[in-house]
Amino acid sequence: MQEIPLYVLFGALVVLFLLSAFFSGSETALMALNRYRMRHRAQTGHRGAQRAARLLEKPDRLIGLILLGNNFVNIMIAQIATFIGWRLFGDTGVAIATGVLTLTLLIFAETAPKTLAALHSERVAYPAAWVYSGLIKVMWPVVWMINLMANGVLRLFGVHMNAGQRAALNTDELRSVVSEAGALIPANHQRMLLNLLDLERTTVEDIMIPRNEIVVIDLNEPWNEVEDQLIHGSFTRLPVVEGELDHIVGFVHRRDVLPLVERDAFGPDDLRQVLTPPYFIPEGTALNRQLINFQQQKKRIGLVVDEYGDIEGLITLEDLLEEIVGEFTTDSPAMSDDLLRQDDGSVMVDGGIHLRELNRALGLDLPQDGPKTLSGLIVEHLESIPEAPVSVKINGVVMDIAQIKNNTIRTVRVVAPDLPEAPPQKAP
Repeated sequence: MQEIPLYVLFGALVVLFLLSAFFSGSETALMALNRYRMRHRAQTGHRGAQRAARLLEKPDRLIGLILLGNNFVNIMIAQIATFIGWRLFGDTGVAIATGVLTLTLLIFAETAPKTLAALHSERVAYPAAWVYSGLIKVMWPVVWMINLMANGVLRLFGVHMNAGQRAALNTDELRSVVSEAGALIPANHQRMLLNLLDLERTTVEDIMIPRNEIVVIDLNEPWNEVEDQLIHGSFTRLPVVEGELDHIVGFVHRRDVLPLVERDAFGPDDLRQVLTPPYFIPEGTALNRQLINFQQQKKRIGLVVDEYGDIEGLITLEDLLEEIVGEFTTDSPAMSDDLLRQDDGSVMVDGGIHLRELNRALGLDLPQDGPKTLSGLIVEHLESIPEAPVSVKINGVVMDIAQIKNNTIRTVRVVAPDLPEAPPQKAP
């Protein structure tokens, strides 16, 4: 070996360094690949992504192949570098070669290629997958033997290679994936996806119209008032009752009634013929489940009932869809009809507003694990129904009770830092 020219040894050393950098960088790139992006590209026909996906299905084989090649190359580098140092400087050159080699390997064969591969994983991993696909066939007997022994050691510690290869993401992890998409997903689409993921943790009580705010058609009222409500009402679908909400007869769609109103002999019996049976929704039903129920039952409106069968509120398909796409009945996404901006920066709020809606509109963090409305939250906090306007502070939000009527908080002035600016809306 002493007859080999030094330039040949240096040339071999350079080639071995490049191979070491390839093994180190490609390993990092393959492990840093975004699995979901890789599978999507593989499904669209990208050959490099398809090969990378097949390699990563058996990571023990891939890692065994990479480490086999990398360790062999590094051992050859150490031997050649030591021999070069000995030929140039004798025994002192061995020590010099060891120090220089340690620093050079660390920079050019480990840190630099791995950093580059981590930053551009796809550009490195997909071409490397072609190389490894061929190498793993050639080196299969050696790789199989190495993996057999390595997996045997892992089994002694209770680790099995076929366990948890593709663990499903939970909701919080999916939220993180969507949130980190950045500019890849438009902001409004990102918001809708996050709202969709929130459906499973939100129940019908969170978005229902409370019982005391439900508009109904009462058949016990004078018939001329019923007709006037059917003709000039602002709602498309309405519950029809006899006396009170608990005595519900059904739902009426004004589209089915208006042609009948033009007749001279339109009466209660004609109205009953176009009613649809009432649809009841158990309290605690998650919104994602209710969306499916609406679809299966071919319904668009339902009454929320408690465990005793008492009606608590009303929910429509439109209310549920607004939880996904946001408010589409107001001009400003930040302020609704229940909110009115004041000149001093505070906001006048309807006491019956849902806490979920209020938190979303003003960026607050009022607790939602108890009462669902602002009025209920304040009453729970005070532990009594206030008889005169008072101020309370909950989670750093100062709220001045501005109006109380019939033992109910009607209007509240909310003062909180960093409230979003919005054009004035009509007063609640």
